[in-house]
Amino acid sequence: MAFSGRREFLFLYCVVDANPNGDPLNQNHPRYDEDTQQALVSDVRIKRTIRDQWVREGKTVFVDGESKTLKSRFDELKTITGKKGGKEILGDCIDTRLFGVTFALGNEAFSWTGPVQFKWGRSLHAATFEFIQGTAAFATRDDSQQRSFRNEYKVPFALIGVYGIANQYAAKFTGATDKDLEEMREALWKGTGNLITRSKNEHKARLYIEIEYQPEFDGKIGALDEKIKLLSKQGGELSQDEQKALRRIEQVQIDINQIIAAIKEKQGYIERVTVYSDSEINLKGKDQFKELGTVAWETR
Repeated sequence: MAFSGRREFLFLYCVVDANPNGDPLNQNHPRYDEDTQQALVSDVRIKRTIRDQWVREGKTVFVDGESKTLKSRFDELKTITGKKGGKEILGDCIDTRLFGVTFALGNEAFSWTGPVQFKWGRSLHAATFEFIQGTAAFATRDDSQQRSFRNEYKVPFALIGVYGIANQYAAKFTGATDKDLEEMREALWKGTGNLITRSKNEHKARLYIEIEYQPEFDGKIGALDEKIKLLSKQGGELSQDEQKALRRIEQVQIDINQIIAAIKEKQGYIERVTVYSDSEINLKGKDQFKELGTVAWETR
């Protein structure tokens, strides 16, 4: 049965000496806001983190990250599921149930709007972007002593916030369930820690807040990522230069009091609040948050 209670998510994670989300049209430079100097991460990157974790766990997904045609992937899924129709087969894929799909193959065409939608992620502070040049492992020619060069970019430190929402009305069409949402939550947290490549190493989940509303409630708090504030370890405001100089999560605290106030305003419509917290993150307002009657808190 499709989930009936709307949900909102806030996810915070750290990136250290890595590229959060390279722009292929800009020499793979980390995506960023030129005015605020915040690092940016696309919703596609977030969904890929989740999908990749599902693939590791052996779950059936439509987009598996491999380079192949729609027809070849569809034929693979026919064999896996034992089904033939597009809607039947994609209904068995957890990523299409949650994120939606546009499908057109042969005589069958349809489009599902995904119940789960993410905003672009942003660092909670101005970040530094570094250009690094090194030598490749091999020479350009057999008779040459000169090796080729490689160029790359990295962000020394970024604490990135991502906001998302799960729409119960769209779930009626895709069949997304409460269990699907629980598996997405786990895949987002675990999958972030499993981003272990040269450009994606040192990604670590820090905080996850999920607000589940009562069935048929169609309001929202909205923009949870804009209701947190990054402060110095002593609790003061950070200048842009101080923000760019950040290198460790221990140097800051995150003020969540505005989120607590917003949850209190919607308390009568909230079924439960699920929180995963990393043990190293310093949250201003943590004790008050835990005192809310609907909160289930887990330190990871």
